[in-house]
Amino acid sequence: MSKIGTIVDVRTHAEYSGGHVAGSVNIPLQEITAHIEEIRAMEQPIVFCCASGNRSGQATHYFQSIGVECENGGSWMDVNYLVSI
Repeated sequence: MSKIGTIVDVRTHAEYSGGHVAGSVNIPLQEITAHIEEIRAMEQPIVFCCASGNRSGQATHYFQSIGVECENGGSWMDVNYLVSI
């Protein structure tokens, strides 16, 4: 993983409250389109994460299609490990 600008966790609020990457932002996938401008304004590249990489993959595909520099970090636990080393 290259430089990280902002980590966006797309799991539900309940999942996020059970554990997350320190400093990450929680915007559940089902609410993501209501936050397009907020996400565009975040420091890029944005790294999306979730539980397994499926939901973050959907978010990544969508935001890449509208010109946002982002990548799928996969599981939040993998992202947490990478930012801690």
